[in-house]
Amino acid sequence: MRLNRFLASAGLGSRRSCEELIRTGQVTINGVLCESLATTVSPTDVVKVGNHVMRTAASTTLILHKPPGFLCTASDTHERRTIFDLLPPNFPRLFHVGRLDRESEGLLILTNDGELSLKLTHPRYKVEKEYEVVLDRAFDFEQTTKLLNGIALEEGWAKAESVYKLGSTKLKVVLKQGMKRQIRLMFYALGYEVKRLTRVRIGPLQLGDMPAGSWRVLTQKEIDALLAEGAKAAAENSAERRERKARPSLRSTLKRTERPKRPRVEEIAFTPRSSRAKDSREAPVERPRSARPGGKPFAKKAVGSKTGRPSGKPAGKPAPKPFAKFQRRRAE
Repeated sequence: MRLNRFLASAGLGSRRSCEELIRTGQVTINGVLCESLATTVSPTDVVKVGNHVMRTAASTTLILHKPPGFLCTASDTHERRTIFDLLPPNFPRLFHVGRLDRESEGLLILTNDGELSLKLTHPRYKVEKEYEVVLDRAFDFEQTTKLLNGIALEEGWAKAESVYKLGSTKLKVVLKQGMKRQIRLMFYALGYEVKRLTRVRIGPLQLGDMPAGSWRVLTQKEIDALLAEGAKAAAENSAERRERKARPSLRSTLKRTERPKRPRVEEIAFTPRSSRAKDSREAPVERPRSARPGGKPFAKKAVGSKTGRPSGKPAGKPAPKPFAKFQRRRAE
């Protein structure tokens, strides 16, 4: 176990606040000062903070019926009521597994068992959570498909696992996700407002007839059932991922359309340059006017030209150079 986690489990505060104790040199292990955050602690080590020997607190897990109007936080800067105000003052340090917003109520788990908290909150452990929802008006059950297929929220793609009708305005919704205010935002996207939201089940744990604000410690049998539920959900999730990877893609299942073969291009006859007549005196055939972009016909090739390119001037006497013409005028 890492040192900051050991100190947090001993009730000294959060892991971040325990890291400050380590950095400031207040922690010793077996009489040796420790300032490294990566230090691990074994069960036989003696850890002291100042002159006090630290021991991890016993694992404690309980369920709480959260009433509306209480925050799921250890402390609040505005001095509003929190769920820890419902516990005795000298109770071991616990943290909530998941959360409910201020106006929601229902089942909430508090524990200091990190393994249990991981298996209930990590996305790969899809533990079911069941809610009773009361809406502001009658629900149109033709929109149930939208809840099951999913609705795009700011945090991601949110969907329900199942939706049951309990009344015209009362529903039962089962989720495996844990987005912030997920149910309220999903119904708000469909044009409804949630008037009351109560969580009645987490995995195998039922809220039952617990009064609002009451709590009780879970038995070892109930904790084992929660761990088994998380392991079962993780196994189903991994099997689903393997099946999805083994499933052929849509592109491979679709038959490719047979394209018609292109007609074979006939080979163009080509005469090598070496076989051409070098001293060909034949005048080139005059092309039509439309053969040139400007509409003018190509000029005929000058007879006896070395390059064989059109000169742009009629064949015969070459055009006089401008400078030679100027010299003749000056001499006259």
